[in-house]
Amino acid sequence: MSHEVPTRAVRAAHTDTTITVYQAYSPALGLPAARDGRFPPAWKRERMTWIKPSFLWMMYRCGWGTKDGQETVLAVEITREGFDRALREACLSHYVPDVHADRAAWQEALRSAPTRVQWDPERDLRLNPLPYRSLQLGLSGPASRAYADEWTVAIRDVTGTAREIRRLLGAGDEAGARALLPTESPYPTGPLPHLGA
Repeated sequence: MSHEVPTRAVRAAHTDTTITVYQAYSPALGLPAARDGRFPPAWKRERMTWIKPSFLWMMYRCGWGTKDGQETVLAVEITREGFDRALREACLSHYVPDVHADRAAWQEALRSAPTRVQWDPERDLRLNPLPYRSLQLGLSGPASRAYADEWTVAIRDVTGTAREIRRLLGAGDEAGARALLPTESPYPTGPLPHLGA
């Protein structure tokens, strides 16, 4: 990718009605979620949960499904309606002078927002940072519950794919590894000035 890639934009696998995000959990949570296509009762709906539209950023975060408590990688297909609402209601997780009137205004917005956004460096196939950013969306309280119980359309266990990509990379087959990546394209959010994008 070149300089034409926007510094901050949502790139994701998406359809006309859904967007796919990624999370990684222990098998005790991840396997029942994938089996049943919904998050189990043990999934804490009151806790802040972070969803990532970028597969490779998730791989960076969970070490291809090898980190403790992140051994089961899930592709969670959610409604675009829910995702779009979460973006509209989000606040940046850190203070940005160009976005917020002052630090107090940002703190007030953060307190009242059910969702928050972080822009982290996107990753390449070797999980090295790229010069543009990938979205992480944090959901708390009502948004977390809506994600688990209303927005989720399907949950797939993609741990096998993650580990196969890692194996192929280790064997020097970069083309084979790349062929297994999900296709992620720009997601039509429109301008997001409140999120610095």
